[in-house]
This record gives sequence, structure tokens and C-alpha cells, in this order.
Amino acid sequence: MIVNLLLVLASLGLLSGGAVWLVRGGASAALRLGLTPLVVGLTIVAYGTSMPELLVSAKAALAGQGDIAVGNAIGSNIFNIAVILGLAAVVCPLKVQFQLIKLDAPVMILVAGVFWLMFRDGQISRGEAAALFLGIAVYTAGNLYLARRQATASVDAEFTAAMPAVSKHWAVDVGFIVCGLGLLIAGSRLLVDSAVALARGWGVSEAVIGLTIVAAGTSMPELATSVVAALKKQPDIAVGNVVGSNIYNILCILGASGLLAPLDAPGIRPFDLYAMLVLSVVLLPMLWSGLTVKRWEGAVLLAGYAVYLAVLWPK
Repeated sequence: MIVNLLLVLASLGLLSGGAVWLVRGGASAALRLGLTPLVVGLTIVAYGTSMPELLVSAKAALAGQGDIAVGNAIGSNIFNIAVILGLAAVVCPLKVQFQLIKLDAPVMILVAGVFWLMFRDGQISRGEAAALFLGIAVYTAGNLYLARRQATASVDAEFTAAMPAVSKHWAVDVGFIVCGLGLLIAGSRLLVDSAVALARGWGVSEAVIGLTIVAAGTSMPELATSVVAALKKQPDIAVGNVVGSNIYNILCILGASGLLAPLDAPGIRPFDLYAMLVLSVVLLPMLWSGLTVKRWEGAVLLAGYAVYLAVLWPK
């Protein structure tokens, strides 16, 4: 039992380190090629921080562990809003200026609703997965187009300040990318295997482990990104990181995982989907009320996650 728990912690370290190195190398290479910090932030950085979720869910899907694959994505969405955004708002009230948030938050709700409709039978077929994966391509293209048209100078400055420094040589970028991917692959395998063993040892379902320990662990890069952004007074990055990640988790992670193998997750209950939907819907008025997520609203989100865990975890 203790060994499996230590292996989970070790795998989370590998995943976090791998994501950091992948983002550092990818962002540096993209900036070297002439892409703007805003475009790099919306693509390389945003998707790079979600690579742990992608590889963990893909590995679980190929192993026939649909509860972990789906639970990881759904649990990450719940954790992103309730814990990451809640904690970031407590650290510093998040006054959002980024125009795309006005579009992305409704898109996040729409995507969660579409997934709920698809998953009513507890399964995601390859056809449904293909539709989800097509959605991420459309979303990314539209997001980049609107970013170039609507982003303000202050938003551009935020993304520029958040970018890692360009390395001295392209070979350094390649090294970070290759090593980052290696750590991510090793970490994903170790996390799935040790999480399954942990679930069996504790006598809980793989779904519960996927929704909690695996989901929280793979969300550590997003947690670090949003909290650091809040401390640096970069609220658009803090909020955009969470909203974009939630869209990505459904469309790309479950889309790609479902294309690898149809997802059968009977352990994921309607309660879990409703929790994701409710948090997504609740976030919208918070963003629209003065375009600020206040400290007390962040505290409410954190309390909501505590209630979710109390209901979810077997007594």
C-alpha cells in the first residue's frame, strides 16, 4: 500500500517535470520561429500543460481502464474550476480583461453539455470520439483567429511576460522537448499502474481514483501556472488556463483516447457529470460580474470541492 502511494507520488513528479520541460522547449522553439507570445500561450503552453492528462487517459484507454481514462478528464475539469481557480482567486482576485473569455466560458459549458449527452450510456464510441477531436481543431483555429483580432495591448503584455526565455540554441529546445516527452510517457505508465493497484488495495473503484488522485495529480501543471499567474497579477492567463484546459480535456483528451479505443466507464456516475456541469455554469456569472472572480467566490469554489469529495469518497 505504502509502496503504491509512493509510486503515485513519484509518477506525479515525472509528469510535472515532463510538462515543464516540454513547455519550455516547445515555447522556446516556437518563439525562435517567430510566433507571437499570445499564439504560443494559447497553443504550446496551454496544450503542453495538459499533456499529463492526455497521456494518462490514452494509456488507460489502451489498457481497457475506461473509468480511469474518463475519470481523469472529468475529475480534472472539476479540480480545475473548484480548486485551481478557487485557490488562484483567494491568492489574488482575478479581474479578467481578455475578450476571448466571454466566448470561451460559454464554449466550455457547451462542450460539457455535449459530452453529457454523449455519455448517457456510460460509453464513448470511436465515432463520438472523432466528433470530439474534430471539435478541438475547430476551437483552436477559431481561438487563434479571434485572439489576433481582439486581444488588447495589456493582454499581449501578460502573455509576453509569462513566456519562458528563448534558449541559446535550437538543440537545447529539442533536448527539453525529447526529455519532457520521455518523462511524460514514463510518468503516465507509472501513474496508471500504481493508481489501479492503490484502488484495489484501498477497496475503492478505479473511477474514484481516476476522479480524485489521478485527476488532481495530472492537473498540477495547471495549478502551478494559474497560481503563479495570480501572484504575478496576470489574471487573464490564470483564468484562461483553466477554461481552455477544461475544453481541451473533453475535446482532445477524451477524443484522442476514444479514437485509440472505445471508452467504457460504468463507474462514472451522473453525479460526477452534474458536478462538472454545475461548476462550469456557476463560473460564468462569476466572470461576468464585473469580469472579476472575487476572493469570497474563490473560497466558495474550494468549499464546493470539499463537498464533492465528501459525497464521492466511499465511507
